[in-house]
Amino acid sequence: MRRYSIRAIVAALFLIFTLGLNAQSQQVLMTIGNHQISADNFVYLFLKNDTKKVDKHDIEKYLTLFKNFKLKVIEAQSLGYDTTASFKMEYNSYRNQVAANYLMDRNMEQKLIDEAYRHLKEDVELSHILLRFPPNATPSDTLATYKKALSVIKRLKKENFSQVALSVSDDSSVKENKGNIGWFTGQMVAYPLEEAMYSSPIGKVSMPIRTDYGYHIIKVTCRRPAVGKVQVAHIFKKYPEQATDAQKESVHKSILFIEELLKEGEKFEELASTNSDDHSSASQGGVLPYFGVGRMVGEFERAAFALRNKGDISAPIETQYGWHILKLIDKKPVESFEVLKPEILRSFARDGRSQVCRNAFVDKLKKDYNYKRSEANFQELIEYAKKHTHPDSNYLSGADKFRKPLFTIKDHNVTQDNYIKYIYLSSKSNVDNTVNQTYGLYDKFVNEEILRFEDSQLEQKYPEFKQLLQEYHDGILLFNISNDVIWSKSSNDTIGLERYFAQNAQKYKWDIPRYKGRIFYCKDKKISKDLQKRALKMSDTDIVAYIAKINKDSMIVDTEQGMWVKGDNKVVDNLGFKDKNVVFTPTSKYPYVFVVGKVMNAPASYHDVRAAVVSDYQDYLESEWVKALEKKYPVVINRTVLKALEERLVK
Repeated sequence: MRRYSIRAIVAALFLIFTLGLNAQSQQVLMTIGNHQISADNFVYLFLKNDTKKVDKHDIEKYLTLFKNFKLKVIEAQSLGYDTTASFKMEYNSYRNQVAANYLMDRNMEQKLIDEAYRHLKEDVELSHILLRFPPNATPSDTLATYKKALSVIKRLKKENFSQVALSVSDDSSVKENKGNIGWFTGQMVAYPLEEAMYSSPIGKVSMPIRTDYGYHIIKVTCRRPAVGKVQVAHIFKKYPEQATDAQKESVHKSILFIEELLKEGEKFEELASTNSDDHSSASQGGVLPYFGVGRMVGEFERAAFALRNKGDISAPIETQYGWHILKLIDKKPVESFEVLKPEILRSFARDGRSQVCRNAFVDKLKKDYNYKRSEANFQELIEYAKKHTHPDSNYLSGADKFRKPLFTIKDHNVTQDNYIKYIYLSSKSNVDNTVNQTYGLYDKFVNEEILRFEDSQLEQKYPEFKQLLQEYHDGILLFNISNDVIWSKSSNDTIGLERYFAQNAQKYKWDIPRYKGRIFYCKDKKISKDLQKRALKMSDTDIVAYIAKINKDSMIVDTEQGMWVKGDNKVVDNLGFKDKNVVFTPTSKYPYVFVVGKVMNAPASYHDVRAAVVSDYQDYLESEWVKALEKKYPVVINRTVLKALEERLVK
């Protein structure tokens, strides 16, 4: 009862029958006590369990199972099983998991998955300028940054990109790369940037691109088919911190000495393990994980991808960290769509595509639900925010005075005070500016409220969602109450098991005898004889304790307990059943073997046939339980509705 899925065929059949059976499915199929059970719930579960050709007998048979199922669920509800914290946690967790599939624009998601894979098949070389927003930026701050970006673009029409980048870019790496940030591929940067770099012509400066960091200006300098990933081993000689020219020269000489050793035939792996300053890879012969473009510093990346054949070794390469010698281990192209799709989806939250999907979904809901904002009431919040520098407790204390509708979704009003509370909870009360937060958090607040409203409508909008949750809800209750009333009781009720066995002993008679007892394997003859005498008089618990004492320092005795029929075990056949035609040869490890037990023609107690008795006792308890429930909750079947269902369902 713990895992459920909607198979395509079941969903399709359910839709067909829901349309065809609408008149009947909205009617009551049965009444259990004062609980009305709808026909659509029966149809849904029936179709999930039986989609082959059926007849009336199949429907009647399933009707009995369905009735018993509902009886137990109703009893569980009456006893409060659905009010426990554990039930609510499990049910709500499952509902959230399923609801997530309905709170997303799946068409947009598929479009972005396909787009991401196309981008992964091409590498783009970029030049880049970043103009950061100031901390706690106001709308006027972002506007000023945008205007600055436009002025930079004007300069770029006349000036060299690298020179402009050096003079204005807030990118921390600009001094090293002068705005040339190297090669990128899909899902490496924020989605707005990625979208721009794959749509911009080579050599053309982009318009300002906004991300959470600020405005970006890019220029695509080159494109190529994606080079995929490469794996190399490296020997690394590190520069000391703030190295002098003399120290750098010393490191250079040491890498040249290693290069000569390689030319003389010494193994790369051995030199890496004994000489490399990259200790994390030295123990692996210098081998690094696979990496793609943009993951290593430029000089290292270019040298790695320049190696052509496995085993090729590069000349020494200098980076800002020191000197490297590389050896090509492997290269692999961009993997297939099927292989990369899970990784693409995992990257959606990081690269911003998930937000694009969510925004598309919210935009659609805004139209469907006729979303409208009250500008006058929003302006009241702005005026109120101006009276509070920060959204602190004083700001929150006035929320009750603002109860006007801020916006409407369908026939649902979201009031001003809800937004005030949201601002308070989403802000640093002694840092954030209240006016900025009132403007800046609004879209996020609206999106969350619209999604929350949509979530509350899912059961009404999607019959299959409602049925799936009902199935899981009832399944948890059935499992929990059945465990308490039947499964745990049947396993632990020794008196009940003994009584049931005694009343049904004839049912458990054997066709052939069994030997019940123990086999003993001994290394020592003297211990074997002593143990054989003792075992005849000792309880099973005492035997186990005595053997443990013998084996305290070393394994002297091994033992095996069980119940066997002839042919199961040669030792038992020979020593237990006294069949001299069966020969067994003791092992050299345990040369002394004997058995203690007896031949039985029938089980002496339920312990001898416990599995079968417990199973039958469970069936008995369930049967008696259902009878009691039918008395407690009288069942009435609406035969008219059932007949109409049969006419539609029987193929």
